[in-house]
Parts: sequence; structure tokens; C-alpha cells
Amino acid sequence: MRIPAWPTVWSVVRLLAAALLIAAVVTQFVSTVRSAIDDERDTVTTIANFFSYFTILSNLAGAVALLAAALWFWLRPRHDVIEPFGVAVALACATSYLAITGIVYNTLLRGLPSLSDDSVPWTNEVLHVVGPVLLVLDLLLAPMRRRLPWRSVLGILIFPIIWIVYTLIRGPFVTNPLDGVEFWYPYPFLNPNGVAGWGGVGAYVVGIALAFVVVGTIVVWVGRLRAGRPGVASERERTGTAV
Repeated sequence: MRIPAWPTVWSVVRLLAAALLIAAVVTQFVSTVRSAIDDERDTVTTIANFFSYFTILSNLAGAVALLAAALWFWLRPRHDVIEPFGVAVALACATSYLAITGIVYNTLLRGLPSLSDDSVPWTNEVLHVVGPVLLVLDLLLAPMRRRLPWRSVLGILIFPIIWIVYTLIRGPFVTNPLDGVEFWYPYPFLNPNGVAGWGGVGAYVVGIALAFVVVGTIVVWVGRLRAGRPGVASERERTGTAV
């Protein structure tokens, strides 16, 4: 059976996109750790803080989802015409997370001063702009889409909720290695010690949670819409059952 041209091309695009996201994360990680070592800061805390940023976690999720989708395409039995459920959910989650990352960074965080000089400019743009754009393009252009059930939106919300709880619980117990302040939060809008206090944090958390619901719903809706288009295999076409 001949492999269709567009799925082949897009699988290569997914591999290249995953490689770019991983390269950006690794480059920024090396720069952050090297800066901590040079300045004799707490390296262990610096590393833990690095992997506590939602930006880093969402880009890693995007890379893993893209890699999983590309590998499935190359290794799949030739009769499989839609992506597996696990791959489809991973892509929906990663797309939602990176879309929110791009929206929040470019509306709330871009241009804010930083205490550290370890940021690598090109990685910053990849992690906050290029990554989100790539995953949205994948949602809009990738072939062989699966029609996910609406309850998948609830699955998309699980990780952000866990991350917010982790961040707010951990924050008061971490000494900021950059300035010695006895708390650390990855983003200023989650810092209850700021001007707005816990009320402000609560408002941001509610707002971001609603944003995840809206974005997750849109991602699932677009996936369902594309899976039902002519030439794009749907779950019903593959199994003969309703979804």
C-alpha cells in the first residue's frame, strides 16, 4: 500500500517541530544551570524551579505528543487510517497547553524585567511563540485526525489543575536562588505576596481555568470537525460505530 504524500510530509514536519522544541528546552536548561553554577547559586533548587515553569512543561508535552504521533505513523499497520486514542488525547492536551502558554506570555508577561540574565533570546521565542503556533498548525493541518469525545476536555484540565496546586503549595517553602527572598513562584500573577494578594491570585487562577476550558473545548471541537471532513478518516468510518 502506497503511503499518502501529505501524511508522510506532515510526519516529517512533526519530527522537525519536536526536535526544535527539545533543542530550545535543552539550550535554555544548560544556560540556566551554567549561570547558577557561575554565580554560586543553589543548583538543585534552580533545576527544580526550571521544571516548575508551565512553559517548559507544556513545550516538553508538545515535543512528546508530536514524536508519538510521528512514530505511530511510521510504525503503524498500513490499514490504520486514524491516530490512536492516546496519541489524539496527547496532541489535544499539548495543543491546549501551548496555546495558553502563548496567550498568557504575550498578553501578561512579555517585556517584564527579569532578575536573571540566563535567558537565551531564540529559545524564548520558540517556547512562547513558535511552539504554540506549531501545535495550532498541527491541529488545523494534520491528517488522520481522530474524533475525540467531548469528555476529553475534562482530561485536558487535569494537568493544569495539578500544576497550579503544586505551584501554590510549593511556593512558600522555596527560597528564591536569585535574590534570597523566602518564597518563589514561576509567574508574578501567582505570587500572593504581591500587591493584589491572594484575591488577585484567585482571580487569575479562575480566569486561566476558564481559558483552559474554552481553549480545550475549541481544540476538541476543531479535531471533531476535521475528523468529519471528506477525505479525513473518522472513528465512525474506521469502526462503523457512532461516537
